[in-house]
This record gives sequence, C-alpha cells and structure tokens, in this order.
Amino acid sequence: MLIRVINPNTTASMTSLIEASARAVAGPGVVVEGVTPAMGPASIESHYDEALAVPGLLAEVAAGERDGAAGYVIACFGDPGLDAAREIAAGPVVGIAEAAMHAAALLGRGFSVVTTLSRTRGRASDLAHRYVGAGACKGIHACEIPVLELEGDPTVLPRVASLAAHALETDGSDVIVLGCAGMADLCSELSARLGVPVIDGVAAATLMVQALVTLGLGTSKREEYAKPPAKRYSGILHGFMQPG
Repeated sequence: MLIRVINPNTTASMTSLIEASARAVAGPGVVVEGVTPAMGPASIESHYDEALAVPGLLAEVAAGERDGAAGYVIACFGDPGLDAAREIAAGPVVGIAEAAMHAAALLGRGFSVVTTLSRTRGRASDLAHRYVGAGACKGIHACEIPVLELEGDPTVLPRVASLAAHALETDGSDVIVLGCAGMADLCSELSARLGVPVIDGVAAATLMVQALVTLGLGTSKREEYAKPPAKRYSGILHGFMQPG
C-alpha cells in the first residue's frame, strides 16, 4: 500500500519532518512517500497562500494516480484543495485538520487548537464547524510563530506547551490539536508534559487513510466527487485539463 503524503508548501525540510511523522505510525506493508510540489508558496499562512498551493498539490495527486498511490494525506492544517483532490483520486484523501478534529472528538468532550499565526484562526474555526459541529472545538489559540520558524528553534516547545496549558485551563477542554503540520514532532513531548491527548494531524490522517484502504473504501464518485467534466484550461493551467 502506497500512501502519498503531500506537503502543499514547497519547503523540503518540512516535507521530511511530515514524512517522518507519517512513517512512524504506518503499518507493515505500508509505504509512505512524502512529496513536495514543484510550485507553490514556501509556507501557507493566508487564503492567498492556500489558493496558490492548490495547483501544485493537485499535480502531485495526479502523479500519485499514475504511480499507483492507494491514498493521500494533505499535510496542511487548512486542508487546501481537499475537495478537488477527492475528485481526481481513486482512493481516499484525508486532510490533517479533518483527521485531527475527528480524532479529538473521540477522546474528550471538547478540544482546543494550538496553531501558528492568529490570522489562521478563522480558517480553523470554519473547518471545525464543518467537521465536528459547533461546540466540540472550545478554542483556537495562536502562538504567533511563523510556520518556517518552527523548525530548529529550541524555544518553540516551551512556548507551545505554555499556550496549550493555558488553552486547557481557559477553554475547559480535554484534548489539544496541533494546528500546523510543522508541529508534528512536538506531539509526544507535549502530551507527556500536559497529561492529555495531543493530536498530530499528520499521524492521524495517515492512519485514517491506511484504515480506509484496508477496508477497500474510497471516495464516492456519485455526484459531487465524480471526476471533473472535461473542458479547456488556458495558459499555465493547460496541463490540468482532465481527460473526457
């Protein structure tokens, strides 16, 4: 079973971190392939970044279909391009916010999200309402550390731990969800410090894809997630035309 874990930004070192998190939980016979798109933003911290990350992400899904990938993880907490990827992939596609929030809802009566920049909180809130409904997400807290500054900074762990402890206390939540794929390597240490489940969406999404593939399940191709209708795409998007 080949699972393609797509980092929608173009920072290769982050892809390596994401791939390691996914491989750590993959079962026997599961091959995890972390991939970095050839085009897109260096990090995703705005709606503009998300929009411009989607073409490169979809190109990696299309390549995965040619290479026989069984399923895909979209490793950005905004879950960019998730619906579009489901239209062109035969197997399951799971976003890390989607996976983390569903898992958190199974482990406590409410969860708090600890993310990077405050400007991303609205998107996380929208996704929480979509995935788990109003009330499950008790709060969204930003540590104000840019995505590309998470790696290699020894102050990141204590700062995130302090904010997560504050979130548990003020929100009355039972679980912490890490709101960035670049935080994946903090998960186990945070859980030990805080004494509550801390969820890395990369690991959770990888296991959900693995389970769905094992069950022989993929995205329904009835109605909305059917293949996109064939039509002409112009300019730099010419190569994204879907066969009829």
